[in-house]
Amino acid sequence: MGLPGHHRTSSDKRKRSAHFGLKAFQPTVCPKCKKPVMPHRACEFCGFYKGREVVAIKVLKALKPVEAKAPKAKKPAVKKAKKEAPVAESKS
Repeated sequence: MGLPGHHRTSSDKRKRSAHFGLKAFQPTVCPKCKKPVMPHRACEFCGFYKGREVVAIKVLKALKPVEAKAPKAKKPAVKKAKKEAPVAESKS
């Protein structure tokens, strides 16, 4: 049965696994809408890939700017009357 010839040091492990790290995201540019796109994937914004439409994208209607609404007046808190505990009369 095979056994390791010598102890693998921590620096040897780090050197061996140095290329296992994650790579930074390298976006490409969509030729139609000029937005950043992951390589080899259809554009999320226009649905095109390799010069043709492969995903039908629903066009959103132009959003109306939200008007500043006045804050609603809070109703005054109504305090409920606490029920008093019956006082036990002592017989003396």
